[in-house]
Amino acid sequence: MNSIRMSIERLPDLLADISMEKIQAGAASLARASLLPLCGLLVFLLVWHAAAKQIDTSLGQFPGPTQVYEQAGALLAEHRQERQREADFYERQIQRNAERVAADPDYVAKIRDYTGKPTFFDQIGTSLVTVMAGFLIAALIAIPLGICIGLNGALYSALNPIIQLFKPVSPLAWLPLVTMVVSALYVTPEPLFAKSFLTSLFTVSLCCLWPTLINTSVGVSSISSDLKNVSKVLRLGWLTHVWRIVLPSSIPMIFTGLRLSLGIAWMVLIAAEMLAQNPGLGKFVWDEFQNGSSDSLGRIMVAVLVIGLIGFLLDRLMLVLQRTVSWDKSAVTR
Repeated sequence: MNSIRMSIERLPDLLADISMEKIQAGAASLARASLLPLCGLLVFLLVWHAAAKQIDTSLGQFPGPTQVYEQAGALLAEHRQERQREADFYERQIQRNAERVAADPDYVAKIRDYTGKPTFFDQIGTSLVTVMAGFLIAALIAIPLGICIGLNGALYSALNPIIQLFKPVSPLAWLPLVTMVVSALYVTPEPLFAKSFLTSLFTVSLCCLWPTLINTSVGVSSISSDLKNVSKVLRLGWLTHVWRIVLPSSIPMIFTGLRLSLGIAWMVLIAAEMLAQNPGLGKFVWDEFQNGSSDSLGRIMVAVLVIGLIGFLLDRLMLVLQRTVSWDKSAVTR
């Protein structure tokens, strides 16, 4: 009885110790999750600031964090001014058409499109639309083909030399060929898509489908023999076998390929836009380089940081999607 009474009396102290341990563990976890990355970022900014002062270029001093922040604000202000000009343009048209219709009821009013220069944020939107379209086309080709290759050894042997041949080809080599093919085949008086968009889209697709194709085929071919035997015992059809056995087992490898492909797609797109002068962030960087003003380096650095940030966010988006569809949450890597 005395031991039970002593245990009961010590219970608040034990609970307090456990609570303190949890608080300390939570504080340590918070420090690792937020303070350490923040310290790394501050060190990077300090090194960048010190190094920028030591670099003089033909366009002036290399931009430090302060100059880049100022140019980011200037780009945002230019975007807002351009949107205001666009709104004023359409408002003037509406007012002019209303006056014409009042004077002549038979007049057919027309609204002309605004043809102002795309802003930095417009270029971001163009690049995002292009990269996602090219990536989706590559995924729709690579995943089914990778499943077929993984399930059929003869098909793998037949296609593997072709895959290994085209996998290392640079986007700069594909771009002229894609440009000529699109120009030759896409001939229409009223095009649904601009040729520049199709050129960038197909270049991205050709360069980014290989990681998904290879990882999908590897994931499918490495399915456990026990699962294959279960499928045989249940006499599952081919489509049912793929849906119930193959896809759930190979999801981690498929998404590893998709994440690699999306990162490659984003890098390829920027290079293709710079080389072909297609609308997008790559063209923005090249135009600023050709501009040669004192603000150009700062604007280019803003674009570089935005390109890196978007690439990171796209990768996080794929990771969230993988966690959503994967049956084995522990297999999802950071």
